Amino acid sequence: MQYAPITFTDLGARKVQEFLSAQDSDTSDAGLRLGVRGGGCSGFQYQLAFDEQRGDDQIFEDRGLRILVDQDSLPYVEGSVIDFVEALTGAGFKVENPNVTAACGCGSSFRVPDEEEVSAV
Repeated sequence: MQYAPITFTDLGARKVQEFLSAQDSDTSDAGLRLGVRGGGCSGFQYQLAFDEQRGDDQIFEDRGLRILVDQDSLPYVEGSVIDFVEALTGAGFKVENPNVTAACGCGSSFRVPDEEEVSAV
């Protein structure tokens, strides 16, 4: 099945590259993992971490960087754009997800259509 690509903004890509360079990480097998788990005030929460590729991952490449997504999380995040934001409350990665129907004020919890029919990842 073909999924909509997951991409970075310019700033998001730059921040990932800065982190990987500072860690002297080998980017041939590593990347930014985007995952979803049940929880949060809106039903699901994002999980972002630097990680190694796993067997069931879907791999997206953008701006020379890899985005790793497990098969269970993929339907919830396909087509997303990963950005980096700096605000009074702190700085960090932000996921702009076209599948979201509702989100909480903190921006890390979200709901998707037909969530009630889908078990949490």
